[in-house]
Amino acid sequence: MIERRHHLDTRATTLLLACCAFWGLQQILIKTTVTEVPPLWQASIRMVGAVVLLWLWCLWRRVPLFERDGTLAGGLLAGLLFAGEFTCIYIGLQHTTASRLTVFLYTSPFVVALLLPRFVPAERLRGMQWIGLAIAFAGVVLAFSESFGHSSSGQLFGDALALAAGVLWGLTTLAIRTTRLATASAEKTLFYQIAVTAAVSPLLSLALGERWGFSYSTYAWFSIFLQTAIGAFASYLAWMWMLRHYPATRISSFTFLTPLFALVFGVVLLKEPLTLQLVLALAGVALGILLVNRRAGVKEKPESMGRAN
Repeated sequence: MIERRHHLDTRATTLLLACCAFWGLQQILIKTTVTEVPPLWQASIRMVGAVVLLWLWCLWRRVPLFERDGTLAGGLLAGLLFAGEFTCIYIGLQHTTASRLTVFLYTSPFVVALLLPRFVPAERLRGMQWIGLAIAFAGVVLAFSESFGHSSSGQLFGDALALAAGVLWGLTTLAIRTTRLATASAEKTLFYQIAVTAAVSPLLSLALGERWGFSYSTYAWFSIFLQTAIGAFASYLAWMWMLRHYPATRISSFTFLTPLFALVFGVVLLKEPLTLQLVLALAGVALGILLVNRRAGVKEKPESMGRAN
């Protein structure tokens, strides 16, 4: 039996903060490594490495990955959506700025909040929670507003790809929660996504004419190791586990912290200026997350789902 909780407890909140903090740091790692390792080739190495790590983890934990359990269709759908999201992000970055892409990408929680309750009524947000979601998103917009003013036709194409990536991210969550993947292990759910992306990324890298190689600096390899072991393996595995046990609409609201963590790490590691705008954005996102996750007056019973054979 899978017990689903209607509210985030201390363990979930701690895991979410840790994941968002690392994903923010990962943006800095990618930014400082892309001068040596092209982005899609970098993603290819990460995903292939993550597949290997996940396979070894499953061998150690004796988690079956290839049993027939009815998850193939949902798994391939989630994998294609996941790969499509990364494709839109990397191509979009060639046409628009990272800050503009970030704002459009983080429309994803709205996609989850709008669509998921149609299939899972327990995921429905109330009025004050919608306000919280809007406040959190406004915080992200505020954080990046200085470089969000001017646009060209090329940037608009990149913005459209970024918005598509946000929608695909939301649809990936929808696929995980509404197909047989909802009863699969976190490991198998993640395996579908990173395995499909590991197959797609090298082909896309070749199509875009990226130069492949392995003769990189120690820092570049350390960065790729962190992106692989913690980013694409450990943090994504934790995220899949949380999607199995907690409301997707509520945990999705925490992702608004990721771009702000990236800005904070930019201040700490890259000596970028700490502005009042960033402080206000952090406060807005924190307030929005609190509103989304505030408890209702009526106590709700936990939702349980039987595991498919």
